[in-house]
Amino acid sequence: MKETGGAGDERAGRWTRRESRVLYENPWIRLREDAVTRPDGGPGIYGVVEFANLTLAIVALNASGEVVLVGQHRYPLDYYSWEVPEGGGPKGSSPEEGAARELREETGLEAARWDYLGCLVLSNAVTDETGHVFLARDLTQHAPEPEPTEVLQTRWLPLEEACREALEGRITDSISTVALARARHFLELEKQGLPAPVYPRHP
Repeated sequence: MKETGGAGDERAGRWTRRESRVLYENPWIRLREDAVTRPDGGPGIYGVVEFANLTLAIVALNASGEVVLVGQHRYPLDYYSWEVPEGGGPKGSSPEEGAARELREETGLEAARWDYLGCLVLSNAVTDETGHVFLARDLTQHAPEPEPTEVLQTRWLPLEEACREALEGRITDSISTVALARARHFLELEKQGLPAPVYPRHP
């Protein structure tokens, strides 16, 4: 079977923006509609949701090998979701500082040891939302400081069990699934004395 595209062919099939207009904006997102030239050369439109903040996700691991999950109601899909601690930080700010802040706010935890587990894009067909993932260890517990809009629950479970819940679809949040898988991979390499991955910070 003949392959199409491949490495080194990243300029093929590009969309080109000709004009852009903002349809809606609030402090968190901006919706724009672009007039574009499609990859086939024809004219078209493309809607893009731009996020004001980076998404930050933290796998907080205690000395017993357990991770903390945060439960909350997610309004857009109207369901209750168990996730790793998550939050946002302004673009251009330090993801590490934002992750530490979000971990403290949602769980009351502070971590003395942080490892970066890379970036990811969350829905690249329609948004520019970019996430950063961290592993937090050497934890100390304080009082949580949730935002007024947050009513949260927490529970601890072994990392392997959390990964199983993600792989079996009981955890459905995408960044949590990736964060748990990367944390397990990172820790397995560390246990074997192998070099940690060098994760990119940009898509």
